[in-house]
Amino acid sequence: MSGNATSATLEDHPPEFPQLLGHPKPLWMLFMAEFWERFAFYGIRWAMVLYIVAQFHGGDAAGEKPASELYGAYLALVYAGAIFGGYVADKLIGHQRSILLGAVIMAGGLFLLASPTETMFKLGLATVIVGNGLFKPIISTLVGKLYAQGDERRDSGFTIFYMGINMGALIAPLITQYLAKKLFGIEDMPAYKIVFLSAGVGMILSLIWFWFGRRQLKGIGLHAEHQAGLRNVSLVLLGGLAIGIPVFYTLLTIDATILQYILMALFVVPAVMLFREGVRGGNVPRDKVIAMLTIFVFNVLFWMFFEQAGSSFNFLADKIVDRDIGMVGMFNALAGTNDFPVSWFQSVNSVAIIALAPILAWLWVRMGKNNPTIPRKFGLGLIFNGLAFLLLMVALKSMVDDAGKIPFWTLFMVYVIQSVGELCLSPIGLSMTTKLAPAKLTGFAMGCWFLSIAIGNNLAGIFAGRVSGESGMTVASAHAGYTFGFYALVGAGVLLFLIAPLIQKWMHGVK
Repeated sequence: MSGNATSATLEDHPPEFPQLLGHPKPLWMLFMAEFWERFAFYGIRWAMVLYIVAQFHGGDAAGEKPASELYGAYLALVYAGAIFGGYVADKLIGHQRSILLGAVIMAGGLFLLASPTETMFKLGLATVIVGNGLFKPIISTLVGKLYAQGDERRDSGFTIFYMGINMGALIAPLITQYLAKKLFGIEDMPAYKIVFLSAGVGMILSLIWFWFGRRQLKGIGLHAEHQAGLRNVSLVLLGGLAIGIPVFYTLLTIDATILQYILMALFVVPAVMLFREGVRGGNVPRDKVIAMLTIFVFNVLFWMFFEQAGSSFNFLADKIVDRDIGMVGMFNALAGTNDFPVSWFQSVNSVAIIALAPILAWLWVRMGKNNPTIPRKFGLGLIFNGLAFLLLMVALKSMVDDAGKIPFWTLFMVYVIQSVGELCLSPIGLSMTTKLAPAKLTGFAMGCWFLSIAIGNNLAGIFAGRVSGESGMTVASAHAGYTFGFYALVGAGVLLFLIAPLIQKWMHGVK
């Protein structure tokens, strides 16, 4: 039997796995591998822009704008780079090897981030982008392959896996902040480099966990027979080092506006191909593509403002939020201060997701026929995101104290409210794309989805730069920027609500 036949057989009829808590045992191995990868990814999120300003701009607030733009570009390219991972895994090296190689490359990139030069820092970011493209999309694919078609446990299996993502995102900022300030630095001068080194260690733990646990997969995700040997792996590694990293490094060094034009051009190509394929298929496929692409446009706007979490919200927390909440007990011991650490705000989203996801899932079922349509759920996502900015707008206008600070709880609740918006929008995006895309171009449609997020993330960096301005964030600049965010998001959400019946008509019964 050929390697391809074996792979097809395993995909249609997975082997009998030992069960653990009602699910195939390999699910829990993949859970922990993803947990440590997300630990690495989110562990650096809170520190990146603060480190760039401190290390490469001498602490000058004028460095906030380029720091935000670099962060936005990095996040955008992480999503754009992931588009190529599926092709490499399917056609060249297999899924298991793709994950292992991606983990090695990501770990190397994370360690490079601790270098004291800006060139090496950007080289580290480019390396992380290449490694992430080989790792992140593929490990999620393996989760689906553990279940036979029609297995009713599949959705709950992905829910468990999603909890691994959020648990990694939850604890990473807590631990990396503790190491950076409590053990290796002081409150006024955190050892930011320790954050990147800790993330690199987390990535190595993910690599080790998957290396020893992959035997549990019983052949799922193995390379095909014609991919045996290390030739293809060597070619992929060489291509990543010689082509991928230099290309992404170049994209990280160009002006953010130019990168935006490049990302939009990359989006237009598959969008046009999708539309042409839809037209060839007749009125129904054409309408579905139009509906999908319309929602993608609104998706860009959502992520443009949601991803302030890694850029302008960090500067806001550091400079304008009164974080002295008199913490006691184990919280004080963990933080090493009475202040609520900047990094801990990054964990609020994960706590909110874990707490609110079951409630919102129950609510959708409870509403029955009144359950909002896909366009209106996207509209709700935009509106809740906008309400978070309304809270900031009010706080920066009327809650500023004599020290120029706004109350702690306002930014805390911003993350909670944004999480509600995320739950309304993000979980259904991928599913919607697979339902509306022409069958022959589902891969291109998924590429468009990820590119819409990438465009939004790059815009997030550009917008955060505008909020900080040329001389750093102030109460006035933050109020002006976040006021714009409120009107843009709520306006778009209301518009989407109004045109939802038309979009639903284009979807021809897809729910």
